[in-house]
Amino acid sequence: MFERLRVWSHVSGKNIGFVNLDIAEEYYFLREIIIDFGPDAIIHFAEQRAAPYSMKSERQKRYTVNNNLNATHNVLCAIVDSGLDIHLIHLGTTGVYGYESHGKLIPEGYLHVKVEDQETGKIFESEILHPMYPGSIYHLTKTQDQMFFYYYNKNDGVRVTDLHQGIVWGTDTADTRLDERLINRFDYDGDYGTVLNRFLAQAAIGYPLTVHGTGGQTCAFIHIQDTVKCISLALENPPEKNSRVRIMNQVAETKRVRDLAKIVSELTGATIDYVENPRLEAEENELQMENSNLRNLGFEPITLDKSLMLDIHDITTKYRDRIDTSKIPCKSKWRRA
Repeated sequence: MFERLRVWSHVSGKNIGFVNLDIAEEYYFLREIIIDFGPDAIIHFAEQRAAPYSMKSERQKRYTVNNNLNATHNVLCAIVDSGLDIHLIHLGTTGVYGYESHGKLIPEGYLHVKVEDQETGKIFESEILHPMYPGSIYHLTKTQDQMFFYYYNKNDGVRVTDLHQGIVWGTDTADTRLDERLINRFDYDGDYGTVLNRFLAQAAIGYPLTVHGTGGQTCAFIHIQDTVKCISLALENPPEKNSRVRIMNQVAETKRVRDLAKIVSELTGATIDYVENPRLEAEENELQMENSNLRNLGFEPITLDKSLMLDIHDITTKYRDRIDTSKIPCKSKWRRA
């Protein structure tokens, strides 16, 4: 971290302050920093971020729950405790909706419902949080985050933007390209590697692309540069005071995993290997998601582009000596034998 901060200061002429603390454990230190700094907004990324890692064993399950829920709750509690009007921007996941097919466009967080009073016949209309279908312990913590946000928004008026993000691909942004030492981490392994980055790393070393099950799972994707754009848009356009939690589906497009593998195979010549699916999920599903909130703020997404994929392939090829093939297979099982 300190090397990256030093390099960034050199290439940009700007300094970023850094404090090393565990916000899931050091609540009063966190509150003191918030009061002293007085931020207009807090961008909350401080959670264990991988579904496979959260399913490795009871140790990782317990760590994911303890870390993620305590971190989110401590941030919210400290905002209220500070007495400041702070806009909280949280990086969530589209995985809170689940990945089962229901043939409808998934709305941005809220579902319009009508309930009939059995005695009077009157129709009660409301908007509720979209039903949650977590597919792992990691996703379970993200659904619980939503309830934390709902409560602190309702009870204390905390302004919250929850970005339900798709699977991130790519490695560079305009800023990280300024110096090689600023390149982002690139996960290719079975615990943390997102599917497209994993495929491109596998192709770089001649390792078969590992498609879980039939590859019929449809997933939402977003380029890492668009992740930065969306956070910026959320930051520059905070929700009004006393408005409900704002939920935005931070996605660019959806693709089936096997179709993605075919694209990478055609680009690189890599072979495809269909392996046992370690997850409990539908073998085939459709996924359509609304994302008008960000588009209305000017978001024009980068879609899966072959030239960009080749750029990533070049980077993975350059650093392929760092790849440990023993880390590639996903060894987490959603259900014990």
